[in-house]
Amino acid sequence: MKQIIFLAFFLFASLYAVAQDRDEHREKIRALKTAYITEGLDLTAKEAQQFWPVYNEYEEKRRNLYRRERAEVANMECLSEENADAKLEEYVEIEREDYLLKKKYYNDLKKIFTARRIMQLKKVEDEFNQKMMREYRERQQASKNNR
Repeated sequence: MKQIIFLAFFLFASLYAVAQDRDEHREKIRALKTAYITEGLDLTAKEAQQFWPVYNEYEEKRRNLYRRERAEVANMECLSEENADAKLEEYVEIEREDYLLKKKYYNDLKKIFTARRIMQLKKVEDEFNQKMMREYRERQQASKNNR
């Protein structure tokens, strides 16, 4: 019995450590992204104070939509045609909500930046994402080479 309790505790502690590492990793990426965007846009303190709450709210809502979308696609093996049709309708609704969210986000940004500056933000975000993907691929390749 003690072994089972110890094993359960060990598994729980391991899962907690993995989740904590994942959260720390996400926070590091967010901090890097924040610094990259701030530098890429050369934000003043006033601009940053106005911009980051709008940006963070938008990002959180996009993450929630992404989670909903993934939940809808998760268990496709056991779906009836009727359930699949309902999930497809939900997927279209999520896409509509995403469009409306982007539209609101860009309108909110127009209160802070010019349209050119918003396009610059898009470019900086794309550059950051490309940089992160490139680094990820390099690490994956390095870990394959070290095996």
